[in-house]
Amino acid sequence: MNTEKYRGFTIKQMSQKRNSYFSFANERREQTQFSGFTLIELLVVIAIIGILSAVVLASLGTARQKGSDAAAKENLIGSRSQGELFFYANGNSYTNVCGPNPAPGGVKSINGQVLAAAQAEGLGVISVNSIGAINQATCNASATGWAAEVPLKAPTGGFFCVNSAGNATTTTTFSLTTAADITCG
Repeated sequence: MNTEKYRGFTIKQMSQKRNSYFSFANERREQTQFSGFTLIELLVVIAIIGILSAVVLASLGTARQKGSDAAAKENLIGSRSQGELFFYANGNSYTNVCGPNPAPGGVKSINGQVLAAAQAEGLGVISVNSIGAINQATCNASATGWAAEVPLKAPTGGFFCVNSAGNATTTTTFSLTTAADITCG
């Protein structure tokens, strides 16, 4: 038996120690060489993420359009009560209810609410006492009544119209067909 010692270990112990160290290193190298994802696996994951994000973004666009339509409708519906306040402050007349100026006594017209409805739909124009159009909000008034309508964005499109008679309707084409028209639908 060889009992030569090197740094306190026999040659046999040193050989065993060296073999165990190198076998561990070899095992470790084999593990790291074959671990990880292949290029195809990564491409499949990226494709799945792309498809899911496209679906989510498409549905968000529709939700934004519906939100714009809801805001426009709410502004026009609120204009009915403001129109009544204007009517009583203006000596029982709707004259100038669509204009920017308030009635005597400082009661505001419905112009601000119709403008807010137009802006919710991405429009900045209110046409007063004119024919309805696809690129503008329209507000017509006479002494006896008024009507306001705005084009909608949602996939179905159309127009939303409210008037002093209490009507609130959605139509496929504009309702206000003349400059004096104060009916919806």
